[in-house]
Amino acid sequence: MIKIAIAIGILVSVTLLMKKQGMSYRQSILKTMYPAIIWSSKGAGKKQTQVNTENKTPIVSFYSLTTKDINGKEFNFASLKGKKVLIVNTASDCGFTGQYEALEKLQEKYAESLVVIGFPANDFKEQETKDNESIAAFCKKNYGVSFPLMAKSIVVKKSQQNEVFKWLSDKSINGWNVQEPAWNFCKYLVNEEGTLTNYFPMTVDPMDALVLEAIEKK
Repeated sequence: MIKIAIAIGILVSVTLLMKKQGMSYRQSILKTMYPAIIWSSKGAGKKQTQVNTENKTPIVSFYSLTTKDINGKEFNFASLKGKKVLIVNTASDCGFTGQYEALEKLQEKYAESLVVIGFPANDFKEQETKDNESIAAFCKKNYGVSFPLMAKSIVVKKSQQNEVFKWLSDKSINGWNVQEPAWNFCKYLVNEEGTLTNYFPMTVDPMDALVLEAIEKK
């Protein structure tokens, strides 16, 4: 019993020390643990990656899509012509939330040629319960996010699925891919011509060599 009490006391103390301003205890712990989480799942991530090897072009133009940004303003995808686009479904209370930091680094690294876009969603285990205003504040304060965030929406294949994610996961629209997000922080890469080229699962870090190679591919 004494050993158990000591162990619990150590765990509580560590949790208190790990708490970061602007984050809950859960969020603080997950941010600290993220490197270990991604390291342990790296092998599985490579196997789940999908590539448009036949260069199938979309039936419906990527640039015909529109959605609402996190401030409620219309976001027209036609404004993205000529750049690669990395679309990511995000959440604030997930083991992969640390990817916000890597996504920001990725945006800074390829500022001239890439646009990262985050789509907050509460589709997996209630891990994004905040409203749009709170999500935006959380991302900015804790991860320095400067890339565009869209309004919170549904990204999986069910009623009221976001039209962007419907395009990303329906091969009759995008030309080849049927993979919906398997969890928070799945990533879809669209090239400069509006063709979906890659799907990366949550277990692939945004700064992984697989992602960088796909972005740099001509």
